Amino acid sequence: MTETVSLHPEDLKLIERTRDFVKETLANAEGGHDWFHILRVYKNALHIAKGEKQADVLTLALAALLHDIADSKFHDGDEEKGPKMARAFLAKNHVDEVRLEAVVKIIENVSYRGGHKKSDYTSLELQIVQDADRLDAIGAIGIARTFNYGGFKNRKLYDPALKPDLEMSAEDYKKSEAPTINHFYEKLLLLKDQMHTQTAKEIAEGRHAFMQSFLEQFYAEWEGVR
Repeated sequence: MTETVSLHPEDLKLIERTRDFVKETLANAEGGHDWFHILRVYKNALHIAKGEKQADVLTLALAALLHDIADSKFHDGDEEKGPKMARAFLAKNHVDEVRLEAVVKIIENVSYRGGHKKSDYTSLELQIVQDADRLDAIGAIGIARTFNYGGFKNRKLYDPALKPDLEMSAEDYKKSEAPTINHFYEKLLLLKDQMHTQTAKEIAEGRHAFMQSFLEQFYAEWEGVR
């Protein structure tokens, strides 16, 4: 629900229709990119927005709900499918053109993509949704999602002989089949320093520390010393 923000009743109805659309569309999605991921990002975004008074809450709410409506990882690498689906849904629901374009731009630019995604587009709403999405990629939830996706792709948990690659291109990152532990170094542990808003930075500190503790325990158990 959107109890945490003040919106016009018609805007609230639009958000509810969007929630229903996303929940139905992602009914059979992989567990780390399903409706519950969307809901967490949505809640994160609304929470961050409390400290960013200039943000357009309706725009960021719609973008948070629609940001993974067709994640390219599950659609043969097609990065246009998600924005197209979002655009069609928003147009069908008579969202004004300026807001529609802002939401689509956020969806096009929100993903990490190996840290190589470059864009001329920026907005406070993009920063908030990006922070909200990245927060869900770290901490306890981030660990769970990472191993869930690794299992989905039948990847090794860890292989000491396969070192993390911090110099991957965006294309290499997309095609990587490295062990799941490598992903911590290639993405998750980098996210704390890429947050935009003060609220996200503060939350990220604790989640980052939790991941570091997890890795310390993981390696100790791997060697059978703890």
